[in-house]
Amino acid sequence: MSGLDFDTIDTAIVRELQADGRLAYESLAGRVGLSRAAARLRVRRLLANGSIRVVGVVHPAVRSIGASAHLSISTAAPGAPVAAAVAEVAGVTHVALAVGRVPLVAEVRGRDLAQLAETVDLIRTVGGVRAVDTFVYTQVLKDPGLPHFGPPTAEPDPVDLHLLKLLQDDGRSSFAELAGRVGLSAGAVRSRVLRLLDGGVVRVTALVDPMAAGHRRLGGFALRVDGEAGCLDDTAAEIASWDHSRSLARGLGRADLMGTFTARSTADLITCQERLRALPGVSVLDTWTHVGAAGGGAG
Repeated sequence: MSGLDFDTIDTAIVRELQADGRLAYESLAGRVGLSRAAARLRVRRLLANGSIRVVGVVHPAVRSIGASAHLSISTAAPGAPVAAAVAEVAGVTHVALAVGRVPLVAEVRGRDLAQLAETVDLIRTVGGVRAVDTFVYTQVLKDPGLPHFGPPTAEPDPVDLHLLKLLQDDGRSSFAELAGRVGLSAGAVRSRVLRLLDGGVVRVTALVDPMAAGHRRLGGFALRVDGEAGCLDDTAAEIASWDHSRSLARGLGRADLMGTFTARSTADLITCQERLRALPGVSVLDTWTHVGAAGGGAG
């Protein structure tokens, strides 16, 4: 689907499904001004052509993920083969070729800081890696794949874990479909899923293919905020509220905030970066543009 095909109704539907991926078609229809049948058709089209995926995003604590970090990787060799090798390291969730201060950026996750440090040490031994600059996340403020809600209040059992896996594959599976997969009644599955949702174990949301929305550029930034802690909080909230803001995290390292923007063009990406520079007390330390992904390893 091209950006031109992603119209205002599609956008409205996606925003509703990002807030609640299991929203009933009747409720969705009323919110976007369509009939139930039209809303259902629109959602099915968006899913079928890959514009969106509605998935269960499981709380990191449930997956034994207690620490995450962004890596800026300098290389002594061409970036593509080094990126492919880094992507094979367990704990690496994403690697991308970049244009900017460094040729590679990556994200890593681990059980705790000790495991995260082991992963970074392994990356340093990859052939062609010259240096690794680590930014450890202390708070994820915005990220479609790394939820920022509080600690879960529900404890999943083995059946719940099976349901979570099914929701990760298809967040809009009906209670009847889920029941058939786990061997329970639809009513029992409904109670379990609602408990998992209410307990913060999982959030069902729509993940959007940026290309479908016409956002063909992805760029990153690292910045420092001068002033009191409240100033940092206000700045973070402002950036997270922007439509082009895709991810944002506070952390430990050379920067206070690090994140990414999606944009329709390089010119739009530059406009986003200039908007950052115009914020009071903000010093932009680094910007980069993603030019290709190398995937990620196990973990």
